[in-house]
Parts: sequence; structure tokens; C-alpha cells
Amino acid sequence: MDPISQGIVGSSFSQSCVRNKKSLVLISIIGFLSGIAPDVDIFIRSEEDPLLFLEFHRQFTHSLIFIPIGGIICASFFYCFYRIRAHISFKEVWFFSTIGYGTHGLLDACTSYGTLLFWPFSYERISWSNISIIDPFFTVPLIILVILGLYLKKIYFSRLAVIWALSYLLLGVILNEKALNIGKQLAEKRGHNITMINAKPTFANLFLWKVIYENKGIFYTDGIRIFPTIKIIEGDNIPKLDLSKDFLWLNPESQQAIDIRRFSWFSQNHLVISPKNKNLIVDVRYSILPNQISGLWGIELNPEAGFVEHAKFISNRNKSEDRIKVLINMIIDG
Repeated sequence: MDPISQGIVGSSFSQSCVRNKKSLVLISIIGFLSGIAPDVDIFIRSEEDPLLFLEFHRQFTHSLIFIPIGGIICASFFYCFYRIRAHISFKEVWFFSTIGYGTHGLLDACTSYGTLLFWPFSYERISWSNISIIDPFFTVPLIILVILGLYLKKIYFSRLAVIWALSYLLLGVILNEKALNIGKQLAEKRGHNITMINAKPTFANLFLWKVIYENKGIFYTDGIRIFPTIKIIEGDNIPKLDLSKDFLWLNPESQQAIDIRRFSWFSQNHLVISPKNKNLIVDVRYSILPNQISGLWGIELNPEAGFVEHAKFISNRNKSEDRIKVLINMIIDG
């Protein structure tokens, strides 16, 4: 999720365990910074290899086994600055750092991006898809409750924040299942046999969901508004990438072919060829509008590239005002 959400969740969980109110502000800061810390992996990137960051973001720093290690790294850093405070020991700093650090990977796994929670034992990208990567309905109440707890020196506000966070995430699980069931009914109505289906909330809300399913090698994507009333916004369909038919010119042992396999792992096999560019492969999971196929990122192949030349990573995150307005209208009016 976004850094503010990660930090405030880490802060609320750490703050909720404080016994000595004298340390409340300090522990809140430690929890906040520890909650952000795993994202230092964004600096693992290469000019020569455009996909390297996709492999390492949300990898070992986000895994469950790395939590106590990440906690002790954060604690060592913080203790260098706060050791003059006699009322807090290194053991306590490590404890609160570990709590804050531990919330990060689990919260990221609640999005649809994919997190390697079980690295190095498994390279499966865990994505429960029960919250958007940015969701103010989740984050703003947490910020208010944590600030109230600090201002009034009342720990129960942070415990309310924890309850809110867990309740909201649970609501996302329930709504995800509801969106999947509606998507299955829609596919059945169309006479389709589903080979793969998933649902994810659209940008910054739990009201409108994007449902993608595969039938006979074709992806179908639809918008499903769940609240205040259920409404289906039927959308596009597009053939799934099939390298036995697509890019016949591509050497299967070339670096570009390897990059396609890497990108397929990242996208959890949700790859299609962009309708606007026959050499651009996009991740169909992500688009501003849930009923459209317009990937926010992809890789562009070059037919004239050498054997060891990498595919080019393309980011298309231009959120035009028109599309945002359409998204809001879908949420409000369907």
C-alpha cells in the first residue's frame, strides 16, 4: 500500500502495545518508520535490467521469515538516536520495531499486486485483493485515531485504530467474495466456462470492483458495483497472450523471451497484447476503469533487438481527469 497507510498501521499496532505513556510518542514514531521500512527494496533496480525492480519489490524484505531480522535492523538504527532515553531499553525498541515492521508485508498481501510472504520457501505472489493500494476510507480514520491517542495520551484510541483496520480488511474479504460470486454468475449467464477468475477493488474504494475471468483463452473484464446497490457494468474482452501464436519472430532463448516469462510471473499470468501497440504486452489486472482493458504498465518488445537486449518497461499511469470522473460516476450512479 501507500507509505502513509503502511506507516500509520505500523504506528497504531505498536502504539496499542505501549504500557508506559511517557514513551507513547516515541513508540508511535518507531512503529511508523518501521511500518515503512520494508519498502527500501524499491532502491533495488538497474538501468540495464528494467524488470529487476519487479522481482525484488515486495520480495525478501516483505517475507514473514524476515520480520524479526527487519525489526532488529530498525531497532539498531533507532536506538542509536534514542539510547539517551533511560526509560526505554533496546529490547523494547526491538519489540515495537518488529511489530511495526511485521504489519507491512501482511498489509501489502491484502492488495492485488502480489507479495512474497513465504520467500525463500515459495515464490508465489500472495494477493488477497481485499483492499486497494490507496484507500482513504481505510487510512484517514487510522490517522485521526492515532493522533487522538497521542494528543490525549489514551492508548485505547490506538486499539480502536487496530480494530478499524482489521474490520475494514475483513469487510474487503467479504466484498471480494461477493464480487467473485457475481462474476461467476455473469460468466454462467454468458455460457462461459471459467478457467481463472479474480476480483480487485478499484482505485481508492471498496464499492466498485474489477472482475476478470478467463474463458477459452480470452480475458473478460467487467465492473461490479456492490454498494449501495448491485450493478454490473459490462466491459471488454481480449485474447490472452499465447507465445505459440504471438511473436513468432521471437527467439525463445533470447533475453526478451526471458523477460516475458518474468513479467508473466509478476502479473500472475494476466498478460495480453495491447490493442494500440502490437509489440506491447500489458498486465490486464490494472486499469483506471474496471470494465476496460488498458494496462497501467507493460513491456515493449523490439523485433530488431539483439539476443541479450532486454524488453523495455512501459508505465502508463496517466490518470486523466475524464477517466477519474467516469470512475466516480460508476461508483455513485453505476
